Amino acid sequence: MLPSFTMRQLLEAGVHFGHQSHRWNPKMSPFIFGTRNNIHVVDLTQTTPLLHQALVKVSDTVAKGGRVLFVGTKRQASDSIADAARRCAQYFINHRWLGGTLTNWKTISLSIRRLRQLEEILEGEGQGRTKKEILNLTRERDKLTQSLGGIKEMGGTPDLLFVIDTNKEAIAIAEARKLNIPIVAVVDTNCDPDGIDFPIPGNDDAGRAITLYCDLMAKAAIDGIERAQVQSGVDIGAAEEPVPEPALAEETATGFEGIEAPRGEADDLKLVPGITDKVEQGLNGAGVFHYWQIADLTDDGVKLLDETLKLEDGTTSRAWIEPAKKLVEAAAA
Repeated sequence: MLPSFTMRQLLEAGVHFGHQSHRWNPKMSPFIFGTRNNIHVVDLTQTTPLLHQALVKVSDTVAKGGRVLFVGTKRQASDSIADAARRCAQYFINHRWLGGTLTNWKTISLSIRRLRQLEEILEGEGQGRTKKEILNLTRERDKLTQSLGGIKEMGGTPDLLFVIDTNKEAIAIAEARKLNIPIVAVVDTNCDPDGIDFPIPGNDDAGRAITLYCDLMAKAAIDGIERAQVQSGVDIGAAEEPVPEPALAEETATGFEGIEAPRGEADDLKLVPGITDKVEQGLNGAGVFHYWQIADLTDDGVKLLDETLKLEDGTTSRAWIEPAKKLVEAAAA
């Protein structure tokens, strides 16, 4: 069964926040609802059906035995991309896209073969080699693992690409288009949707939004695996290693992440009960300028922020989350 989601989930994850209005791509205008505080707001009434179409495509591709490659090399996305791909037995690149990864697969295959050789050598504890030789081999293995570890078992070019941030992954997009590989991608207000087969208009910077996209894609791929097994007559219940069932309402704690500067005009954080002038200055110093950043706080994020601000009298930033969510919803209304 395809994973379900609501517009409220998208709203709470900050999917509707785009970039500053002067940093936009005019080709994204059909997907923009409006502008608030010099920041574009994405139209979630379009994001919802387009995201559903993308999930259907991922599920159908996996159900037919296809391979899905998750691509996201930016800092906010790398961990979520790797976790999601591993969870659904697919493939990923989350460190750096090597030019020719798709169009020059023959050379990439040689590098993967070298990686396997290094792993075999080091598993045998490098017998007959000096410490310096083992150190050099370990460094070479680690470097190859960073770039190719997620596609080591892929065995050929993928049947579908899922991309976070089409601007940063422009080379990956170009290679996939050259090989006519369908592309599912999150497109922010500063991206070019042309050439993307299944665009998902939304925020491609917020950690919570990225986690939501990856979680949904992983669940769609698991749905495809289950469908393929049912069609082939496999008794899933009798399998020695049944397909892992995605945890219900499971959220990965992404922790608190500040931003370097406000996106457009900073919000008046003092409207959140409990935030004084002094606390607002501390929040700005920690990279918090908007209500949505407070609304997105996880348990780990609360702890980190409390430690950073050194709040007194038993005050905790956890009390600010609900008021901040209401302010976010009011701003989007």
